[in-house]
Amino acid sequence: MSDRMRCPCRRCTIRSLMGPAIIITIGLLFLLHEMRGGYFDFGNTYPVILIVIGAISLASALAPTDGHVVLSVAPPPPPASGPTPPQAPASPSGIIPGPGR
Repeated sequence: MSDRMRCPCRRCTIRSLMGPAIIITIGLLFLLHEMRGGYFDFGNTYPVILIVIGAISLASALAPTDGHVVLSVAPPPPPASGPTPPQAPASPSGIIPGPGR
């Protein structure tokens, strides 16, 4: 199982239904196309997918966030204490030594 904690609030629950709702909508559109044909061609009915996306987005925006779980990211570890490794001195006036110089 996953160690990730799932948010139980209604907003996150509704938002998690976006993928399955789109898959079901596409399946129904293809089923209508196969059964009826003609006007139910996918080229004529694709706006239904946009309507489903908008309806789910609107429902999740209006849903309450009671019990929302904020997942915090652990802060980066502090730098190691002790001597720092020596660094090369900067070259004067931006000249970079290399082959042929």
